[in-house]
Amino acid sequence: MKRLVIAEIALIAASFLMPLPWACAAGDMRAGPTPNSPEKAVTTNGDVAERETLITTGKIIELRRTYNGSYGASLSYYAEQMTYYVALFQQSNIWRVFKTQNEARAEAVYSDFAKTSTSLADAEIKRIKLEAEKAYADRQISVQQERANRLQADLDIARAQKSQVTTHQLEQQNAIRELRTEQAAAQAQLRALQTRVQELQKQSDGDLPTSVK
Repeated sequence: MKRLVIAEIALIAASFLMPLPWACAAGDMRAGPTPNSPEKAVTTNGDVAERETLITTGKIIELRRTYNGSYGASLSYYAEQMTYYVALFQQSNIWRVFKTQNEARAEAVYSDFAKTSTSLADAEIKRIKLEAEKAYADRQISVQQERANRLQADLDIARAQKSQVTTHQLEQQNAIRELRTEQAAAQAQLRALQTRVQELQKQSDGDLPTSVK
């Protein structure tokens, strides 16, 4: 996925490195100025350095700024020279600076840079969202896995307990059957002994007179 994102960013970056429609309009510092032009023609690197120097010395005022992901555009004004600086950047890295004294041109370029930053940020924003969705899914998986583990542990305990209870019940039933058998035998033995005692008692009392009513 990273290769696709890098390729997409490279294609978009290549598009804005090509000559832009507003770069050839009258009064534009990129249009090949004449000796009578009020604006000085400088290279992109020169504009970047010049803008940074003005920012460092506090001579430039930022009028607008747009952020899209880590990309953005800014419109700044150098009041002493009535000059506008439009910048396209990614985080703290300035990619491109456009310099002009034409307010309308500056606003148009700023709008174009802002749109460019939106296009450049699309892949980054998609990646951020997908990473967030994946992280959320991973957390949900972890939560559900933990819950499943707890339920499985409870189920294992319940099954083990049920098995123990079943075994205990079988043992109790076997014990009851054995006790009943033993009890029946004891009762039979008792009855036999009682009968013998009665017989022996009769024999012992056989030579004695019986009671007269």
